[in-house]
Amino acid sequence: MRKLLLFVWLLLPAGAAAYHYGPGQDRTREDRASDAAARAEDCARRARATAATEGDAAARELWAQAAEAYETALGELPAGSVTQSRLLRLERAKAQMFLSKLPDAHREFSVLVDELESDPTADPKLLADARGALANAQYYRTWLMRLEGVPAEEWEPEIEASRQNYKLLAEKARAAGEETLAQANQENLESAIRLARMDLKDLQGLPLPSQ
Repeated sequence: MRKLLLFVWLLLPAGAAAYHYGPGQDRTREDRASDAAARAEDCARRARATAATEGDAAARELWAQAAEAYETALGELPAGSVTQSRLLRLERAKAQMFLSKLPDAHREFSVLVDELESDPTADPKLLADARGALANAQYYRTWLMRLEGVPAEEWEPEIEASRQNYKLLAEKARAAGEETLAQANQENLESAIRLARMDLKDLQGLPLPSQ
């Protein structure tokens, strides 16, 4: 018995090291990722509040901090954290929309929607959130393309994709009995239709929509 206890005692440091460099490392990374995500969410919350009272320009630095913190959180996530990674990527791209990184955000939204659509285990709410963000990016991109004088054959597919996404979101929300959400997406759908039909001179006289 004494030999057995001595053997177990000698194994304890090895077991502690194995935990530290194995599961312990994953746990540490998860904690760091969680802390960074919490910082990002706080910055994003304050950015939205600042934008609502002082305008988008005043909130830009907060959005930059949020995007950086989301990037840090993504870098700390252990391998296999698929759902958490997708959520962080989505929120990072939303922050990028306010940092003159529309092409990057648009690309990420599109990739995320494709990933979530092809994954039968994906959270439907996360897919709806990503699709809504993509529709918004497509709408805003169309507005900019039209102001820049891009030919109709280039911007029309973009606004049509936005319209289709808003329509799908409205239909799914209505089917789920979420009338407030359905109405919001219906209004976005109507805005996309108006943008496609609006005369360029009228568009040039309007302020850019909020992102």
